[in-house]
Formats: sequence, structure tokens, C-alpha cells
Amino acid sequence: MGVHKLLPAVGPRRGRRLGRILRVALSFRLWLSLLALLCLLSFALFGLKFITLVGRGGGMESGISSSHQLPITGDVKKNNKEVEQQQLQHSGFGGVVIKAPGSKKRIQHFPCEIGFTETVDYLIEPKDSGNFTQFSLQYVAMEEKPLRVNSFESRFGGHQKLEEREKSFYAHDQTLHCGFVKGPPGFPSTGFDFDEKDMAYMSTCRVAVSSCIFGSSDFLRRPTSKRISDFSKKNVCFVMFVDEQTLSKLASDGHVLDNRGFVGLWRVVVVRNLPYKDMRRTGKVPKFLSHRIFPSSRYSIWLDSKMRLNADPLLIIEYFLWRTRSEYAISNHYARHCVWEEVLQNKRLNKYNETAIDEQFNFYKSDGLSKFDPSDPNTPLPSYVPEGSFIVRAHTPMSNLFTNVKFIFMPLVQ
Repeated sequence: MGVHKLLPAVGPRRGRRLGRILRVALSFRLWLSLLALLCLLSFALFGLKFITLVGRGGGMESGISSSHQLPITGDVKKNNKEVEQQQLQHSGFGGVVIKAPGSKKRIQHFPCEIGFTETVDYLIEPKDSGNFTQFSLQYVAMEEKPLRVNSFESRFGGHQKLEEREKSFYAHDQTLHCGFVKGPPGFPSTGFDFDEKDMAYMSTCRVAVSSCIFGSSDFLRRPTSKRISDFSKKNVCFVMFVDEQTLSKLASDGHVLDNRGFVGLWRVVVVRNLPYKDMRRTGKVPKFLSHRIFPSSRYSIWLDSKMRLNADPLLIIEYFLWRTRSEYAISNHYARHCVWEEVLQNKRLNKYNETAIDEQFNFYKSDGLSKFDPSDPNTPLPSYVPEGSFIVRAHTPMSNLFTNVKFIFMPLVQ
């Protein structure tokens, strides 16, 4: 009985002691957890501050970007110096890529700042804007069937001989193959056909902004209208090339053409009879041959369909061409700068037949192409691999010749 009387007295005391022990243990763990959380928050805050510092540049309003990778490791001052050197070497194109070592997350590309003029109201085309190497370029419009040849197939790019290819590299008066080559009378069209109304419209363009979507491979991105001046809306042509399949897809997505053929600022031009089965290869036609499609245009801007135009076209032309007295501007590749690396990546992604890639690459090497060496002070360019999603150019003879050479070798050109 005495034992039973003691149990109630002992039980609660044990419970209180156990409660104190639990409270002490929980408090210790809680403080430890809070300390760890504070450390993580501090690391995150400092890390974000560092990313903001090296990736600084604000919003690049034209949506043009190219990037360079810098791991967040080692000394901050050393990394900042590397960033500064990269930005000096690649000024004007995209910011810095930041990715923590071992991270499986997708690499983020931070835009760089571009110092566009604030308004188009006071822009004046430089008087010497056309003061570049002058020579005459004519283009092969039709090919005749060779004698004693029974089987002849007309091609959009024509049948250029190797000797003609070699001669086309030099800036001199010449007639060369540059797409849109028709076959002999009676032969079918070689492709990339336009309606007459669209051809008449494009023949009047003095400044052209263009893009394309073939095979419903992307969705339509309209230019940001509020950032484009009324003057440019009236005087610049915005043309989106599509095939009939993409046109149907646009309608199902709610992008219905008005009675003038426009969706927003885009004049939608339907291309019929595509010259190549590979849609990527077909997309190289409007990308590189804008001087053929817009025969009266003095300037053109190309944007891949993955990009949106977020700045006035005339401000872009002023910044990349007039201000630097240049004829051609193209974005660097965001990850690779050596053609050797680009060839391997094309093979990894199975973009083209490997035998064809090797054959073309051997042509490049036989023409004197060397590996890109960023440490070589005599390297003529900041990169040997253009990304090609953004191109600004004046339609000068040299610019037209350069893009024609790119078009000839387009199976490997990105």
C-alpha cells in the first residue's frame, strides 16, 4: 500500500524531469537549426550578390544575347577580373553565364547592357555609311541543261563548280550562285516561292527585320510594340516567313492575319515549295539571303524565331553599324568559340550526316582554318563560331558576298 501511495508522487516528478530534458534537447536542436539556416541564408545572399555583380548589365532591351561561362569558385577578385576581361573581349554581346560547380540546373544566361540611343528622333545616317569596298555582284538566275546529260535536276542553289566556288571568295566584279536559281524552261520551280503581292511588298522595303518558322517548329513571338517608334513602324518592314503548316498552327493558336496579312507588326509571308526537306536548312535561306529577298533594302536585321524584338530596329542599326562604321554584326556562340568543338557537337546532336560534316570540315581545314586560340594576340576575331541567331548588316557588296559564302556552306553553319 505504501508503494501504491508513492507511485503518484514519483510519476509526475519523473515526467517533469523528462520534460525538462526534452525541452533542453529540443532547444539545443532548434538553436542549431536556426544557426544552420542563418548560415545558409547568408551564403545565399552573398552568392546572389556575387551573381548580380558579375552578371550585371540590366535588361538588354533588344533581346540579343550571347554568354560566357564562369564557375563561382575561388577568389572573388580573381573571378571579377576574369569577367572583366571576358566582357572587354566580347563587348557588345551578351553577359556572363553563371553555374555552380556540379549543379544540374540549367545554365542561366544573363544579358549585357547595350547603350542604345534614347530615341530615333535625332538619328542621321552617316554620310560615309556606304564608303566600303565597292565591286559589282550579279547572280545566276537560270541554269541550262548541260549537253550530253540525260538526267538533270534543277536545284535552288544551282550547280556551282569547285573552281567557281574558289573564285567567289575574292572581292571583285563577278556573277555567282546565290540561291533562287531556276532550271531550264519547262523544269519545275526550284522552290522558296512567294505570292506576287508579297514580292511587291518586299521589293519596297528599305530596312527589313525578318524571321521565320517552318514546320511548326516554334511559336510566334511578336515584337514589343511599345518599344518601337512610330517612325520605324511606318518605315521598317517586319516580315515573318512561314510555310502553310505553320500558318495553320498560328491560326489555331489565335494568331489570325488581318486583311493586310499582318499579325501585330509582323507581315506574315507564306513560302511555298520549300527547297529542302530539312527545315533548319530551309531557314538559312531568309537568314543569309535577305539581300535577294529584299532587293531594295539598305539594311536588314535577322532574328531567330526563339528571340523577340524588344528594341527599335533603327537604334540597333545605329549601335552595331553606324556607331562602329561596320558592315556586318553577328552574335557570338554562347558556349563554343572553336570550330573543332562545334563539329563534335553537331555530331553528338546528330544534326547532319557525319560523313557530310567531315567532308565539309576538311574543306575548311584545307582552306587554312586553324583552331581558335583566345590567348593568341594575333587572333583576328573574338570567336570562330558565330551563333547566328542575331544578324545586323548593311547590304553592301562585301556583306552580300560574305553571307553568300555562308549560304554555300550552310549544312554546317549554325
